[in-house]
Amino acid sequence: MKNNVKNRFKQADKEALITVILYLVFFVWWYVFAYGLGSKPASEYSYILGFPAWFFYSCILGYLIISFLLWFVVKKFFVDIPLDDNELENDKNKDE
Repeated sequence: MKNNVKNRFKQADKEALITVILYLVFFVWWYVFAYGLGSKPASEYSYILGFPAWFFYSCILGYLIISFLLWFVVKKFFVDIPLDDNELENDKNKDE
C-alpha cells in the first residue's frame, strides 16, 4: 500500500511538471507574438482573417496549438489514479 501511495505522488509530480512546462511554453509563445509583432504602430499591422497578425498568432493560433498539445499530453502521459482510500485497500487485498 505504501508503495502504491508513493507511485501516485510520483505520477502526480510528473504530471504537474509537464503542465507547468506547457503553460510556460504557452506564455512565452503568447508574449513573443503579442509584443514582438504588436509593438509596431497600428498603421503597419498586417492582418490574417481580419485580425492583426500579432493577435492571430498569439491568441488564436497559440490557443489552438496549446489545446492540441494539452490533449496529446493528457492522452499519452497522464494516468487515471484513484484518489479514495477504498481503492487503495482493494489493491492491498489483491496483493495479499
